[in-house]
Amino acid sequence: MGIDDKINNATEDAAGKLKEGAGRATDNERLEAEGRNDQAGAKLKQAGEKIKDAFKS
Repeated sequence: MGIDDKINNATEDAAGKLKEGAGRATDNERLEAEGRNDQAGAKLKQAGEKIKDAFKS
């Protein structure tokens, strides 16, 4: 996994956490759900990159 991919995935995960927190703070269920989805997407991308790295070695 390239460093730029790691940074992008970490940024997406952090943005999802912020979005989820903002949704909780404002009692906005849709925003909270979007944040959880962003985090899940980032984790899936990280897992995919790890799998690709495993096959490269």
